[in-house]
Amino acid sequence: MFLEIITSSIKFATVFLFGSAGETVTEKSGHLNMGTPGIMCIGAMGSAIGAYIYLSILVKLGIPGQTNAFLAFFFTAFFCLLFAGLAGLLFSFITVTLRCNQNVTGLALTTFGVGLYPFVISFFKKEISLGFSSLSSKYLMHVFPESFYNSNWFTQLFFSYGILVYLAIAVAIGIAIIMKKTRVGLFLRTVGENPAAADAAGISVNRYRYLATIIGSAISGLGGMYYLFDNCSAAFEFVVDSYGWLAVSLVIFTMWNTNIGIAGSFIFAFLYIMPGYLNVPGPEKQIFALIPYFVTVIILVVTSIFNKKLGKAPAGLGQSYFREDR
Repeated sequence: MFLEIITSSIKFATVFLFGSAGETVTEKSGHLNMGTPGIMCIGAMGSAIGAYIYLSILVKLGIPGQTNAFLAFFFTAFFCLLFAGLAGLLFSFITVTLRCNQNVTGLALTTFGVGLYPFVISFFKKEISLGFSSLSSKYLMHVFPESFYNSNWFTQLFFSYGILVYLAIAVAIGIAIIMKKTRVGLFLRTVGENPAAADAAGISVNRYRYLATIIGSAISGLGGMYYLFDNCSAAFEFVVDSYGWLAVSLVIFTMWNTNIGIAGSFIFAFLYIMPGYLNVPGPEKQIFALIPYFVTVIILVVTSIFNKKLGKAPAGLGQSYFREDR
């Protein structure tokens, strides 16, 4: 059972890791996007639309059920990235070009995404649910053959996941390297810390904030896609927005470092699913289910008190920049 708990935690941690990694990229540019929960819902919606389009193409070609693993993954991932990226573009347009408040815009985007998700997929959720067995290919659910990853505990622990689990870890490590080792990362951190100084050095603040928010939103959207197609098996009644809020708090817990985010996501996921494996009555189990939320509050308080330097947010976070005010 212990191995099952660990593997389940790793799978569920992918939702948090995508969400927090994307939000980290956004916040490094100085944008505080509280719309991440809504963007994750929009990403899940986009992936469902991509799956519907792919299944519809197969029907028109007269080969329903004969899915190609790569194409099934491509369509779902492409439309997920597209819709989540467009949500980030909308946020950037409102906050950068129209100069609106970031907090208000982000909360409005969350409300919009959470409401749009069930409305849009209600038109085709039956078709996707029926075709999910053909879409739950090795790319979405498992990369390696079952005969291989079920051979022993080691292969189960490291090789029993879908491609998005490995992609999430690679993205988190890649973001950390780019932020610390490249000129692009240096410019992005400068924009987030001191946009006026970045502007004076010839760095386009608006361009970096646009790109960081769009890319970060697209990454967060993958968390919604993974939650829908892996954790929920295309059960559309489950919405990812509550986990989006935990992903946002995870950014602070990891001190804006996506490498730490890998371990932090696992901890959050472990605390969240652990009550389901405890042999306790229903009411007591619900109390245990609150543990991750209590731990989140405690972690945020402790981080803000004791990690003044390590856990310091970008100095320009949440502040709009206008060159005329320099």
